[in-house]
Formats: sequence, structure tokens, C-alpha cells
Amino acid sequence: MVNSVTNLGRSGVYDWVIQRLSAVLMAVYTLFLLGFVLATPDLTYEAWKDLFSCTAMKVFTFATLISICAHAWVGLWTISTDYLTSSAVVRFIFQLVCAGFLFTYLVWGFDILWSV
Repeated sequence: MVNSVTNLGRSGVYDWVIQRLSAVLMAVYTLFLLGFVLATPDLTYEAWKDLFSCTAMKVFTFATLISICAHAWVGLWTISTDYLTSSAVVRFIFQLVCAGFLFTYLVWGFDILWSV
């Protein structure tokens, strides 16, 4: 039996909660950006830059980036444990590659976001 990916040895409820909370945060972020685009008919680079220069927007964006990575990690971990059952080594390599990509995206996103 494979344990849950978060909170080592706990039930899958924590993974389920992470999936749902991250999905809600991503939906709120998407709706906010959609509202901003629709409410700003003459959207320019300066308006977009001003939005992302605000510290609150940077924090909101970074929280959403963390949510994307957490959501993807739980989903990919679940897929790997469900479908890569023939070899623990293959599953481990797949999870290691996924974790590496997600960590790279998180650090890269942080660098881009806070350099604005």
C-alpha cells in the first residue's frame, strides 16, 4: 500500500483538501484576472505592470503559483502510484523528475514575479 503524499502516513484526506483548496485559489485568481482584463478596456503594458508591481498582487500570484505546484504534485503523485505499479524504481524516477520540474517552475516563477 502506498501512503499519502503529504503528512507522511496520514490518510488521503489531506491530499484531497490540498487539491480542493488549491483549485479554489486558482479559480479565484483566474476570475480576478478575467475581471481585471474586462474592467480595463484600454489595457496597456503600464497598467499590467502596475497591477503586478503591487505587493498584494505579488503575494496573491505567488500563493497561486504554490497552489499550482501543490495541485500538480498531488495529481501527478496519484497518477504515478495508480498507473506505474510495475516498478518502484520507475515510479520513483517519475516522481523525482516531476518534483524537479515543479521546484524549477516555482523558483523561476518567484524570480520572475519579484523582479518586476
